[in-house]
Amino acid sequence: MGLLDILLGRTRPVAPDLDRLFALPSAAVTLEAATGFTPTGRGAVCFATVEGAAFEQTHHEVQALLDADTDRTGPPVRLLRDEHGYSWLVSHRSPDELSLLVNDLHAVNSAMEVNGFGPQLLCSLAGFADTGGRPLALVYLYKRGTFYPFAPLPGQEQRRDNALELQVKAVLEDDLRLEPDLSRWFPVWGAPGL
Repeated sequence: MGLLDILLGRTRPVAPDLDRLFALPSAAVTLEAATGFTPTGRGAVCFATVEGAAFEQTHHEVQALLDADTDRTGPPVRLLRDEHGYSWLVSHRSPDELSLLVNDLHAVNSAMEVNGFGPQLLCSLAGFADTGGRPLALVYLYKRGTFYPFAPLPGQEQRRDNALELQVKAVLEDDLRLEPDLSRWFPVWGAPGL
């Protein structure tokens, strides 16, 4: 960062640190102890869809890599497109295999980054639920290198449980690098993997 950037108040964007995803299993222990939310075994990586052979090849390589896991439980990895045109690579594991799910999410992000598609990566999420079935996601913002909780209200059309999100933020502030700017806690309505 140069002197002109400092004088004009510009900041350099935070470099993504995919290894932060590996903090999710220990954060899940804290989350369960404090709130009763446990992993669902579902997770996804969201990226802007790109047309072209190189992107298709990367997608197929990532899917083949994850599906090659002979110990995989549940359905195979799937690629879905949402109504906004974003692509989601969705992985399902047993709820007690959060570490393996995190490995899947990390592998997808890493492969996309290595093949030059890092700018298309948007977020990754891991799903959680309480005993009553209330959903919660811990969302990793790729471009910010931070996490935030997303808690949609069940049965409500696009309404969030803000109190729960703030409670989870307070619980996990020592476990995860949380996004301090609440305006960047984007809703991921209908996200596969939630």
